[in-house]
Amino acid sequence: MRIWFNKDLTLEDFQALGKDTMGDFIGIRFSELGDNHLSATMPVDHRTKQPFGLLHGGASVTLAETLGSVGSALVIDQANFICVGQEINANHIRSARSGQVTGTATPIHLGATSHVWEIKIHDEQGKLVCVSRLTVAILKKR
Repeated sequence: MRIWFNKDLTLEDFQALGKDTMGDFIGIRFSELGDNHLSATMPVDHRTKQPFGLLHGGASVTLAETLGSVGSALVIDQANFICVGQEINANHIRSARSGQVTGTATPIHLGATSHVWEIKIHDEQGKLVCVSRLTVAILKKR
């Protein structure tokens, strides 16, 4: 079942959504829109590494929150509701030193007042780098 509010939504419809944001600055690019998931890539480079040359955990969390938040925004009726991040956690499983990582967000719960997303981030070899869970509050517009 397709979860998106706009049932005809395509990847191109929201590519510009992150323009001039943190995600844009660190190179996050939406790469796939499935019936019930959203994916994006992020480079492992000078913008996203920590001083020891590994992917910064904060960059992984930024990718995860970007995916889950955009996912929620695409599920709700934006004319009547807004979504805001409420809580995020991340388990860093393995390091990445170069190339790019891909995050995929899948909903665990899509309720009237909250969404919960699981975001898995993999390296180019398909190895799990990070797993994150994001809770998003759904608020009625004033």
